[in-house]
Amino acid sequence: MVDTAARPDTASAPTPAARPAISHVNHPRASGPRVDTASLGRQLLGTWADLRLEARARAARPDLQRIEGQSMAEHRERVLGQLKILVDEGAVQRAFPVALGGKDDHGGNIASFEELVVADPSLQIKSGVQWGLFGAAVLHLGTEKHHEQFLPSIMTLETPGAFAMTETGHGSDVAAIGTTATYDPATDEFVIDTPFRGAWKDYLGNAALHGKDATVFAQLITKGVNHGVHCFYVPLRDEHGDFLPGVGGEDDGLKGGLNGIDNGRLHFSGVRIPRDNLLNRYGDVDANGDYTSPIASPGRRFFTMLGTLVQGRVSLDGASTMASAMALAIAVTYGNQRRQFNAASETDEEVLLDYGRHQRRLIPRIATTYAQIFAHDEFLVKFDGVFSGKTDTEADREHLETIAAALKPLSTWFALDTLQEAREALGGSGFLAENRLVGLRQDLDVYVTFEGDNNVLLQLVGKRLLTDYAKRFKSEGPAKIIAGQIGSNLVNGSGLKRLGQNAADLGSSTRAASSFDAAAIRSLLADRVDTMVEGIAGRLNKVRRESKAVQSAEFSRNQNELIAAGRAYAELLQFDAFTRGLANVTDAGTKQIVGRLHRLFGLGLIESHLAWYAVNGRLSTRRGRAVTAEVDRLIAGLRPHAQDLVDAFGYGPEHLRAANASGNEAARQDEARAYYAALRSSGDAPLDEKVLVKQRKAAERAAAKAAGK
Repeated sequence: MVDTAARPDTASAPTPAARPAISHVNHPRASGPRVDTASLGRQLLGTWADLRLEARARAARPDLQRIEGQSMAEHRERVLGQLKILVDEGAVQRAFPVALGGKDDHGGNIASFEELVVADPSLQIKSGVQWGLFGAAVLHLGTEKHHEQFLPSIMTLETPGAFAMTETGHGSDVAAIGTTATYDPATDEFVIDTPFRGAWKDYLGNAALHGKDATVFAQLITKGVNHGVHCFYVPLRDEHGDFLPGVGGEDDGLKGGLNGIDNGRLHFSGVRIPRDNLLNRYGDVDANGDYTSPIASPGRRFFTMLGTLVQGRVSLDGASTMASAMALAIAVTYGNQRRQFNAASETDEEVLLDYGRHQRRLIPRIATTYAQIFAHDEFLVKFDGVFSGKTDTEADREHLETIAAALKPLSTWFALDTLQEAREALGGSGFLAENRLVGLRQDLDVYVTFEGDNNVLLQLVGKRLLTDYAKRFKSEGPAKIIAGQIGSNLVNGSGLKRLGQNAADLGSSTRAASSFDAAAIRSLLADRVDTMVEGIAGRLNKVRRESKAVQSAEFSRNQNELIAAGRAYAELLQFDAFTRGLANVTDAGTKQIVGRLHRLFGLGLIESHLAWYAVNGRLSTRRGRAVTAEVDRLIAGLRPHAQDLVDAFGYGPEHLRAANASGNEAARQDEARAYYAALRSSGDAPLDEKVLVKQRKAAERAAAKAAGK
């Protein structure tokens, strides 16, 4: 077994931070193309690279970082103090209007904000609550009068606030929340009530302790008509921190993570607010109680209002991807330093990353993280276009919402899985708080739930895919669609004629694998989406004239596959983004290596769904084996470059703050190897009992031979 641990290359580090030291060995680095970590690292920073570097430098400062072992109360106060530091340094105003001291830079704001996860996820999320939810609700749902009245104190943190949407009884189903805001024309006020326990606002950041005001989502009722969910600005506490009359609440207490945030519950009983506290961009009530809206359809109005708050999903996608990158940087660095077992040498143990299983655990995850980075940057550019007004059409907003619902689930789930795998790859030391991974996993656990439960979001994606299919069916006509399906069935019926696989299957597995170029991989990924959507649409179409109960039952039977189709679409989005990212790599050697990473990501997706491709006649057994063989080959070929690929993420020791990625393990290993080398050369090394046994047996055999036996 050849030790291919990557060597330090500080000249090409993508950030000013020094790389963790890697233990030197006698074997030369693998020949062939090299990764230009400087240029690749710059590309991975994305469209707002300079702002990310600025924010990342801020996140490297100890005064903005988490202190492990603090009590919940201490952690909460530390994070609140850190928010004040961000305000003082002008780090939080970027998304707000220029007239109020902001920069109207929505994409740059999110890019900067995401980097706070490097310092402390609690800091990132509490910042998001204050300025990305509470402040953003005023900005995007209010009008100029609200901006002038409320935003200045929100921006300066003079008014910490809560974003009161979720209720104990309704999380993802916002349209069904129970809190009401009933207009009273006699006093020109709205009356806010939570009529039952399930309508309490719950899990709200800043609600338990620090929040003075809140943006409260409630059913707007006037003149006996419920006009659906709208947002209201509601004061919560007085200058002493006590609840105002009619307002009450509880502390959510200790959580599984993010304990620097004071999550809590709120309830309201006859709380009166001025009519002008209705954030009325999309719906208004005059003094007489008459309701008006620029959007006639109640359903479209509701989704338009919620769509303005999509930035939470954008930032979670980015922050989760960064957490995965940090986890892999820690695990790969440790895997290149930690030695275990004498496999190819009588004296030297092997570094962990030279074992095939360790490579399988980590290197495909590097590929997925690259795909997510490229996809996220495109996502962020799309978000900036919509929120800046450059590409703000109804179609653009709907597309943005679909991308958000597709990418956020994959990146948040992947982050949890990767943090756990990285923790295990560090062995017992990975369970120590000093190596960051258990803390990060605890904090990111809830990312899969808030800003939309992941399964619900993917169901939304699946429904959008069905809507697009229905539009195509209507425009192209059923005859053309059915003809295409029949043709597809004829081609795929044998399972041996897709993408020219007949010829490949007649030959070797190597030839079969070589036919999986980027176009073939994409075709397989896209075909899976199309086939799944067509199948679901066909089954649902059969009951379209049946009762609501029958339709609901059929939808429930197809729900799991609908969510799977949404996930397949998200995977296709990531693959396409990786393809475009690869096209922008300029250095020849880097392009070749990242190209292998691109193929590994695509083939890894196909390998994870081999059962589907086999059952649906897309891949034969031989082709399936060829996929796995090619994945293994790509992993082995990428192993010498693993350290460079994670170094390109740009995180130094001051960002990772993991003892096992600091060079400590390399120093321990070098000390041990030097000790044993000196002991062997001294002649004072004790004789290994196994060697003594071998010598004794050899002597016995020699004596027996001499005696003629």
